[in-house]
Amino acid sequence: MKTHYKSNQKVQTSAIALLNLFFFFSASDKAVAQNNAGILGIDHIGINVPDLNQAIPFFTDVLGFTPVTQLGPIPLDVNWKEANHINPSTGAVTIKMINAGTGASIEVFSYADNKGSKAHPNSDDIGASHIAFYTSDINASVKYLKSKGVKVLGEPFLTPSGDTAGESWVYFETPWGSKMELVSYPNGKGYENSNPKTVLWSPKNNSHQKTSDKDFDTKRNTEIIENHLKIWNEKEEAKRNALLDQFYASDVEMVDRHFIAIGQKEISKFIVELQQKNPDFSFSAKSLETNHNIVRLYWQFGSKAKPAVVSGMDLFVIENGKVQKLYVFVDEKK
Repeated sequence: MKTHYKSNQKVQTSAIALLNLFFFFSASDKAVAQNNAGILGIDHIGINVPDLNQAIPFFTDVLGFTPVTQLGPIPLDVNWKEANHINPSTGAVTIKMINAGTGASIEVFSYADNKGSKAHPNSDDIGASHIAFYTSDINASVKYLKSKGVKVLGEPFLTPSGDTAGESWVYFETPWGSKMELVSYPNGKGYENSNPKTVLWSPKNNSHQKTSDKDFDTKRNTEIIENHLKIWNEKEEAKRNALLDQFYASDVEMVDRHFIAIGQKEISKFIVELQQKNPDFSFSAKSLETNHNIVRLYWQFGSKAKPAVVSGMDLFVIENGKVQKLYVFVDEKK
């Protein structure tokens, strides 16, 4: 089983301002430069919109984001406009900062009586940019956007090979014509298979919301763990995958003393290998205890004649109604 480790805080210290110098620095030089710049990561992405009254409802009502702060309207003096390449006749600016879930915030700003260009840059124009939003189910997201009247540019494309193999993406347009993107790679990207020293940061690995009251429901959590046992005993792939998707988070992490498996696909692969080695064995529960959103399951694994050939304990973390983390403890043979 391949060992995987999640990206750590070092991934978040990459500095966009230093990208143009990338090929001229050695690894140690880059580290020194990042430390000198003091950059920890991306705070926000700014986007100029023609009308805040049009843009904010799109971000809130369609994408489900939350405006948090507002600055302005702020009159801009002549020197500021000149230094920042703003038409001298353009009016005051109003800025709203939007919480966009896990990741950088979005700064949406608009100028009163804007005298700048009203034309969006084409994709091949210098300065053209877009914001990409991660989704665990790109087809469902596309269907939802279309139901809201959002213009989707084509259909999701699945990258078949290379560093981004396994990634699906598609562009869509905002009501004011800016291009944005949906992206999804629930089972990771191709480059991760080579165990790279650096793993790109991803919101899919940091998308855990705070637990809700539902996650403290003892009855519900007991049901989840009962289905966990069904998952590990199910030999039909389609049924097992359906149960995995229903009761495990897409980026579920299983921590064993010998390896770490991340995602439903890797866990399913391990289950298949375990079943192939022990075709007559199955898991059964010895006892189960819940503590808020933490569940402890004592189990045994064996045949009908010898049901407890192996025994152990699983510790579950339930978040958003699904298993988010699974810690496996196998009893030592005496």
